[in-house]
Amino acid sequence: METINVRVDSNDKKNFELFCNNVGMNISTAINMYIKNVLMEQKLPFEIKSGLNDEIIYKKLLEADKQISSTNKRYSTDEIINHIDKIIG
Repeated sequence: METINVRVDSNDKKNFELFCNNVGMNISTAINMYIKNVLMEQKLPFEIKSGLNDEIIYKKLLEADKQISSTNKRYSTDEIINHIDKIIG
């Protein structure tokens, strides 16, 4: 058995400990369950995502749409994807 030391906000620790107590376990058991789940599923049990990147990508996609729409030329799907890739890139 190994020990892991983790720094967390004191209010988060208190609230997490309260949650754990309410469901009949301690913090150590909850963290061990989390680790076992990550190892079994080979993924985190939640999505990690940055809203900032999504906002930037959305703006860039709007920019690409505006550029593509500002001409009478018709583009193929590949041309549109390539154009979007250049803008997002």
